[in-house]
Amino acid sequence: MSLRRFYASPDAFRPEPGRVTLSEEESRHLRDVLRLRAGDEARVFDGGGHEFACVVREVGGRKGRATLEVRGEAEPPSPEPPVSIRLAVALLKGEKFDLVVQKAVELGVGLIKPVITKRTDVRLHDERDAAKRVERWQRLALEAAKQCGRAWVPDVTPPRAFETFAAADPGLDFLRLMFAERGGVSLNELPHQDAPPSHVTALVGPEGGWEDEEIELARAHGWSIITLGGRTLRAETAAITVCALLQNLYGDLR
Repeated sequence: MSLRRFYASPDAFRPEPGRVTLSEEESRHLRDVLRLRAGDEARVFDGGGHEFACVVREVGGRKGRATLEVRGEAEPPSPEPPVSIRLAVALLKGEKFDLVVQKAVELGVGLIKPVITKRTDVRLHDERDAAKRVERWQRLALEAAKQCGRAWVPDVTPPRAFETFAAADPGLDFLRLMFAERGGVSLNELPHQDAPPSHVTALVGPEGGWEDEEIELARAHGWSIITLGGRTLRAETAAITVCALLQNLYGDLR
């Protein structure tokens, strides 16, 4: 029998100790799709890395919310990788950015940062437009985390201008890599480090590539410029490939 997993925010665990109440959407999936009943076992994760073994107590009726008894904390089906990879990627047209969000989450990325570059084709109308897109991407991240067995749901931040992002204080980022089609070195040529980095930020450009001044700005602020062979990859392919390469190099994709 496959593991039945549901999401509930941390707040859903607090009103009544030892119980968790699912959202209407999750309750409907439990009741009408999986057809679980009182007494059935299930897992509930909170998006912050915690997963719990539970037993269904009430399925909630036609439009009600399901309630489960929390038996104790459990190991998520998929562990988090030893390195925190943050993917910063230029906004992409259509469903391409949706695809990047889904696959990045499956590959263990911990944070996704949309970036607005000079050659970005996507134009945001206003803050409301941006918020609506972020809400959609966050929902896709949740669905992907549920599908791949993660208990951690990566945040998708509001889009940010490249110049501001590239010049920001790196904070905990011990390694910052800008992936460009020219002017860089391969991953194998990076200076050797005594220990693997605990945090890596990967920056991937738009469909039209980077402007020379953007590459130089990043270099001036301490970014390492990386190229990926001689083939020209689509932006969404490059973003997904970068996630896989970094997980293989520093994480748990072996």
